[in-house]
Amino acid sequence: MSPLILLAIVLALTVAGYVMGRQRAVGSVVDVRKLHSLPNFYGMNVAMLAFVPAVLLLAIWVIVQPLVVAGQVRGDIPDTLYETRGELSLVMSDVQRVASGLDTAIAQGVLAPGDIEGLDATTVRDTLGGVGVALGSDVSEEVLAAALDYRAASNTGDWVRTVVVLVVAVAGFLYAYLGTSGTLRARNRVETGILILLITAALIAILTTLGIVLSLLFNTIEFFGLYPADEFFFGTTWSPSFGGGSQLGILPLLWGTLYISLIALAVAVPIGLFAAIYLSEYASSKVRSIAKPMLEVLAGIPTIVYGLFALLTVGPLLVGIFGDGGILGVGWMQGGTAVMTAGLVMGIMLIPFVSSLSDDIINAVPQAMRDGSYGLGATQSETIRQVVMPAALPGIVGAILLAASRAIGETMIVVLGAGAAARLSLNPFDAMTTVTAKIVSQLTGDADFASPEALVAFSLGMTLFVVTLALNVLALYIVRKYREQYE
Repeated sequence: MSPLILLAIVLALTVAGYVMGRQRAVGSVVDVRKLHSLPNFYGMNVAMLAFVPAVLLLAIWVIVQPLVVAGQVRGDIPDTLYETRGELSLVMSDVQRVASGLDTAIAQGVLAPGDIEGLDATTVRDTLGGVGVALGSDVSEEVLAAALDYRAASNTGDWVRTVVVLVVAVAGFLYAYLGTSGTLRARNRVETGILILLITAALIAILTTLGIVLSLLFNTIEFFGLYPADEFFFGTTWSPSFGGGSQLGILPLLWGTLYISLIALAVAVPIGLFAAIYLSEYASSKVRSIAKPMLEVLAGIPTIVYGLFALLTVGPLLVGIFGDGGILGVGWMQGGTAVMTAGLVMGIMLIPFVSSLSDDIINAVPQAMRDGSYGLGATQSETIRQVVMPAALPGIVGAILLAASRAIGETMIVVLGAGAAARLSLNPFDAMTTVTAKIVSQLTGDADFASPEALVAFSLGMTLFVVTLALNVLALYIVRKYREQYE
């Protein structure tokens, strides 16, 4: 049974539990006012015990089962089919594709379930091709046998999952329903269950972050076992070569990242801050209700669209001004991809980020401070410069640092607007690249994850994580240390 059908059954049982639990509680007393809790809490208690344990078990099972089955089948694959871990991953991809194709063939009636065991490796590719499952190479006997084992283990796991989830759902339903009476503290149970659910959600977020850090950390440690750490952190040349002899110095990538981010902030901070001051201090409520949503539309544009804008519009425009034969005739820019191109477009993308945060921070300054300034004879501009902005400055600085973290982690604008050249240069019209762009390029294609050329992507990611984390911590420190407390 598929997980969606199983979930639908659990949902139906949940709805039934809510209705029946409520009716049982009401029927257990002569007067509804003698119930310990409102009738809805009794229904929610039954529904919660029928739904939550079963769905949590289903979610965990759906995630864990493919990993367990793949690990079991991976151990049965002969060593003669692969030499490295990357080749083993490719073999497992073929195994899973063949297993999925066999299920598709059975669902479409091309194969009968009894025909699976009699399949020949020489004809299985044509059979699967007839149902729209394309395989890049011929299927060997070992891959077909592993695919059959994978499919059998998956089917067994699906049936066991169906039985266990339904048993848990029914058991929770019966336990809550049979225990429902007028004296049951249903509200306390429901509120405790909601509290546990909220704590679980918080733990999932924390554990996800921890898992990301650990996955980066372990692969980074493996990379530094293959490549010297001093050459990575202090090398000035980035020249990966999957044939060996790579030079993987991070300094050119860090320089490109910081250079593009600085240009982006030079564009976003003044425009965003001035827009926030206008919207919070000068604009009427009618103008604000129109201008603020229109400004924040920029935040909803996908970054790939910004990248295309940089590639097709901003880059050629800059070449027409600073390139050979341009308006200025200075010949500074040879192509449309450059630091300036990506920086300008990224700055446009960050404007609503800076503007919205700064606007909220400025609006948080009490009106009494403005009124006091006006009472002392200050003009509106003097009040903004000498009262409002100093009070809001810690929050604005924090907003700028958060925008810097956002700029450092941007990828698509850099890939399309800045080029792919890793170099140390002060010329903003040169093509450069960033850490995020190289993470993408190093993991694109059939890379061998046992090689330093592929593992370096995790070291780059770890470095980027530390830099952005430091900026976020600094922003929080500034906001908390220097913020003003108002009553």
